Amino acid sequence: MSVSTDRGINEASGEPGRASASRRDWLGLIVLAFAVLLIAVDATVLDLALPFISADLEPSSTQLLWIIDVYSFVLAGLLITMGTLGDRVGRRRLLLFGAAGFGIASLIAAWAVSPEMLIAARVLQGISGATLMPATLGLIRAIFVNPRQRTLAIGVWSAMAGGGAAAGPLIGGWLLEHFWWGSVFLVNIPVMLMLIGIGPVLIPESKDPNPGRFDLTSAALSMSTMLPLVYAVKESVVHGISPVLIAVGLAGVASGVGFVRRQRVMKDPMIDLGLFAKPAFSTAVLTNLLSVFALAGVLFFGSQYLQLVLGKTALEAGVLMLPGMLMSAVTALAAAWMVRYWATSHVLGGGLVVGGVGAAMLFALRVDSGPNMFVIGFGLVGAGVGIALTLASDLVVSAVEPERAGAASAVSETAYELGIALGVAVLGSVVMAIFRNGLDTSLLAPDRVAPAQGTLGAAIAEAQHLPETASTVFLESAQTAFVAGMHVAAVATAAILFVTAILVLRLLRSRQDERAAVAPSSTTNE
Repeated sequence: MSVSTDRGINEASGEPGRASASRRDWLGLIVLAFAVLLIAVDATVLDLALPFISADLEPSSTQLLWIIDVYSFVLAGLLITMGTLGDRVGRRRLLLFGAAGFGIASLIAAWAVSPEMLIAARVLQGISGATLMPATLGLIRAIFVNPRQRTLAIGVWSAMAGGGAAAGPLIGGWLLEHFWWGSVFLVNIPVMLMLIGIGPVLIPESKDPNPGRFDLTSAALSMSTMLPLVYAVKESVVHGISPVLIAVGLAGVASGVGFVRRQRVMKDPMIDLGLFAKPAFSTAVLTNLLSVFALAGVLFFGSQYLQLVLGKTALEAGVLMLPGMLMSAVTALAAAWMVRYWATSHVLGGGLVVGGVGAAMLFALRVDSGPNMFVIGFGLVGAGVGIALTLASDLVVSAVEPERAGAASAVSETAYELGIALGVAVLGSVVMAIFRNGLDTSLLAPDRVAPAQGTLGAAIAEAQHLPETASTVFLESAQTAFVAGMHVAAVATAAILFVTAILVLRLLRSRQDERAAVAPSSTTNE
């Protein structure tokens, strides 16, 4: 059965021949949106639970890092593989398997009795999350064949992703005040049960009717590309660049070269590299990566600024960052309305400019500033990124036939994950390099200089062991040096967003150019 057999023509859209979504389709979107919401919540809800996990399970510092990061490592490594697999076996089928796996992994994590057990549960969550994200976006591409309705549906998808990231710390804080740390994982269970129970009724199956052979070698090469790259980038932030991490990163690059070469000669490639020759597709992927790069970087140094410079608690910092994340969710939905009146390139470029203005405002922050300037600046960054994520994702999935939507969605999601990792790594490294260079260590004993230069938190801890006068001077030096690093990162972030806006306006010159990449809609088999 076709995914669009029960739809009529949406005459109001002005685009005859494009079927209108049915009530069942919109209800199915709600189910998919809740799945995305939970994945986004799970990416941030763990942060506040880490002290409780440390006290209960007593993990080593290395184990604690793996508990935090292994989810994103595995997720990034498997996105392309799972997106392509969904095109072949059916996106709904893979979605339901992923939901079951995510629910089981959440139960294991909630009642983990050792660090090893919790790390294993997080690995299973990463595997399951990799099936869910491209499947949800790929299904939206297959279900909503009317371009205007598809943009709105993707706006809902993006809003839930942004809203989930914002809600994570707040949900986690409330649960930790009333229950044990494992409760932060149990919030996933009701939604996953709903997805498994209602999904088969509301969500039609879609897949490529002629997918070709699934290439295990390409799958292995994609994983051996993404895992080392994301690992090397993230670990360099924590431990600094080292020969081992450089070697790991180069191994990932070598695998990536092998992957690209293999796709070029295969009859049925995992990713059609010809898509990158389309301006709409390549520009959208780059926009996705760079906009998330900016957001992740601001989140990284902004949370430290609020807590370690302004003295806010973790929950207070989360509340102050909430408006920016909510603005991202609101503008993700508003983008679907704006493209009805203005060209997509103008809306997308304008959103990036708004984000760049917000990042530039962070240059005005000082050690003794109140939180208002940060809230406004971060709010503008969130607003701009919300528009960018919706329209970039829409351009990516619109550039392919519905049958290949899973693979295209996986490329978009991979850019998203790389953007997060690179944003924290690059902008975090800029902040910390200037921090270390500006920190006055003359008041410290020689053996305490290196620990104090590690992070702003470590420097504040060292200040507590100094005499009162010396402590005040050193603390002021540490905070001033960190804010100086923030200023450079803010200017760099603004420049990246402004340059990306220029690229968008140049490469997507007109509505006709943008729509030229949209393949004729076709039906898929249930």
